[in-house]
Amino acid sequence: MKGTVFLGAGRITRALLAGLQRSRYRGSVVVHDRHPQKLRPLKKLPGVSTEGSLGRAVARAKLLVIAVRPDSIKALLREIGRIDRPLIAVSLAAGVPLANLRNTLGGRVHWARAMPSPVCRSGRGLTALAFDRNFPAAAKLEVKTLFANVGKIIEIPEGKFDAFTVTYSCSHGYHSLATLASEAGKLGLDRKTALIAAAHALADGIVAWREGSSTLEKLLGEAATPGGIAAATQKAAHRAGYHRAVAAGLAAGMKQAQRNARQA
Repeated sequence: MKGTVFLGAGRITRALLAGLQRSRYRGSVVVHDRHPQKLRPLKKLPGVSTEGSLGRAVARAKLLVIAVRPDSIKALLREIGRIDRPLIAVSLAAGVPLANLRNTLGGRVHWARAMPSPVCRSGRGLTALAFDRNFPAAAKLEVKTLFANVGKIIEIPEGKFDAFTVTYSCSHGYHSLATLASEAGKLGLDRKTALIAAAHALADGIVAWREGSSTLEKLLGEAATPGGIAAATQKAAHRAGYHRAVAAGLAAGMKQAQRNARQA
């Protein structure tokens, strides 16, 4: 029986598998990786089979998920060769456009791009999707259904994919949490208390915005009363270059996406 085949058993594949397990996904799942040691832990997962042969793995695919690094995708597709049967292929390679993927495996393969978050292991991930022209409606539904098992999905034009990728990463939250807790420690808080305080500041505020009806501007005004401690903290952070630091980070991410596209 043909099913979903992952090429690459790295971190994002393992996170997706954990999310699919959590959602009690019933579909057939096969994972291939050229490094046997990466496949060994996956053999214990119920409903997941591993395949050491690339050719045999691809032969079992109805939905092929390419989960390798951007600089490896060209060689992988060249090794797979032409495919002469209908197949849905989804690339997780950040920065690699559909134009670079199109026709590589043959005209009967329909391509999509997906950018899932490692948070998908908890079922709270977010996956952006972009589809090639003339992508069949039934195939689109199949791709959306797969990633909906691990969190929310959002379909966006491919031209906005790189900007989304550099913005949505959970690394922003982890980095903010680590930085805020570290600086709170310098004020005298022990690490556990500092992490609790920082996590409350970041996560609870975001949940309140997502689940409420107030605008972000209104919530900011409510949390930072003029003349208060929060307002003074916020003002000093902006003055120290908070906006510039975030802008520089996003710009660096966009440049890396462009480099990925040139490599693929």
